[in-house]
Amino acid sequence: SPLYMQFSDLKIINTYWALILPYLTFSLPMTIWILQSFFKQIPDALTEAAVIDGAGPMRALFQIIFPLAAPGIFTAFILTFIGAWNELLFASIFITDYRKFTVPRALTLFSGQYTSSWQLIAAASVVITLPLIVMVLLLQKWIVAGLTAGGVKD
Repeated sequence: SPLYMQFSDLKIINTYWALILPYLTFSLPMTIWILQSFFKQIPDALTEAAVIDGAGPMRALFQIIFPLAAPGIFTAFILTFIGAWNELLFASIFITDYRKFTVPRALTLFSGQYTSSWQLIAAASVVITLPLIVMVLLLQKWIVAGLTAGGVKD
């Protein structure tokens, strides 16, 4: 594929950059789309009030804007993380060193050429999904707020 040839020319095959770049490229549009709606909802009056009270641009960003956009940031993070966590195609093509396999790619090692140990595959699949389940349960409040924001027009 052209992407493989390009990464080969850049000598990043079998490096984490070979996965970071495509994951970033595919997740960035969705992340921008999610975060754009959140940043549009923050009134300019809040930032202006912070500046009048003596806050600089960075302080206003970190103490006013980011906390208000937290549901969107967490939602974008979770959806991006799940997309990268579940991806198998790029991990199979660009990484051949078993020490650098992603978790789904490592799961394919449980299948043999002629047999598959379905008990081990099922057990490994459960173990692999546990971090995702825990993360979603811990961040559930922000995910729901992030996904439902902007659903009703004022």
